[in-house]
Amino acid sequence: MWLLRKEWRELVASRSWWILLLAMGPLVGVSFISAVRTYAEASGLNGTAVGQGVGEAFSPLVGVWAPTFSACELAAAFLLPFVGIRLVSGDRQSGALKIELQHPMPAFARISAKALVLLAGWGIATTAPALAIVLWKSYGGHLYPPELATVVFGHMLNAGLTIALAAATASVTEHPSTAAILTLSVTVGTWIINFIAAVHGGVWERAAGYTPTAMVAEFQHGLIRLDVVLVALALVFAGLGLAAIWMRLGVRVRRRVNESIALGALTAAVMFACTFVTPSWDTSESRGNSFPEADEEALKEIRTPLRIEAHLAPEDPRRADLEHRALSKLRRVMPRVQVHYMSATSIGLFEQTAPHYGEIWYELGGRKTMSRVTTAEGVLEAIYEIAGVKPPPEDEESIFRGHPLAVPPTGAATVFYGIWPAVIVATALFLRGRASIR
Repeated sequence: MWLLRKEWRELVASRSWWILLLAMGPLVGVSFISAVRTYAEASGLNGTAVGQGVGEAFSPLVGVWAPTFSACELAAAFLLPFVGIRLVSGDRQSGALKIELQHPMPAFARISAKALVLLAGWGIATTAPALAIVLWKSYGGHLYPPELATVVFGHMLNAGLTIALAAATASVTEHPSTAAILTLSVTVGTWIINFIAAVHGGVWERAAGYTPTAMVAEFQHGLIRLDVVLVALALVFAGLGLAAIWMRLGVRVRRRVNESIALGALTAAVMFACTFVTPSWDTSESRGNSFPEADEEALKEIRTPLRIEAHLAPEDPRRADLEHRALSKLRRVMPRVQVHYMSATSIGLFEQTAPHYGEIWYELGGRKTMSRVTTAEGVLEAIYEIAGVKPPPEDEESIFRGHPLAVPPTGAATVFYGIWPAVIVATALFLRGRASIR
């Protein structure tokens, strides 16, 4: 407990944490106000024509919470690492780490204490989006707890990844500035993987599915994939483990290098094994990540492996539609489905006149059929045709009608641009002043 109290005092004394808290209010405010205003206009605010019928299909998860919590993703990428680096490297720079190492305590316990305090500090920072939830409820907005909890969990997991990365870089490097550059390089590296995946697809596309950006995007749409959660947790423990290895200043560098290599190999093996885990849960009220329940039951009855061959280039918009509207849902119901994309180029611009470009072939039990439709309905129709399954009747009651709300974000600007910064500054001055008196 003494270590937790000590780390908490270090966090409160850190200017970087107070800057994070100060920035969270305006960041969340910009996102929330813009999202609510757009949502209201689409729902018919001020007599907008868009609101006629479109607002009925709106989901607060996609329309409000995904953009609002995107501020947390931004803060986790560019602000939280500096807080973590400051807390981990501060002891090393001041020499306090050498004194702490005299206490008989495992290195992993030391770094875990820092991680827990940082996670608690991040939890305080997420009070800003919590205020957005309160404001939304005061406007009369609809809340669906499971999907909202999924969004919060996703951003806490993303924060855990950032904290682990910051702890690892701060422990491995000699100076905080070097750790900051290394952390930013890793972050940019994940963005590069996403870019390469969008251009080339294939194994890059599969790897990009486990980057923080892709992970957060799925959580913000109410989808929990167990393989993604396990991979993220493996990376968190690996980062903290690496930090613990390099925190032992009295151990020879060669031994620490060997232990780091062993940890990396073990983490890679665990991550590879986790990619074969298939369970997932759609917590969105609109079931935006799933087929209708009747269709899912019908698809589960198909035991024969399904093979899909789509002649679409990685940057073709139709491929994105096919993947996000249909195939991602299909994989959740039929994990054994095999999807192969065929193209001669990455953009497909000059393949439009090719004989088979744009075709989507379905093969099941020796039977084949071809379609060019990329919607969920078109994919289901093709599968039912070759499987000899009668499509289930459409259930009108199961259709998500949405929760339109034509209300402007009244008072949000005052809360996030005025009250929040004032409270943070006043609290910081009070706590730091009291600490100086002591």
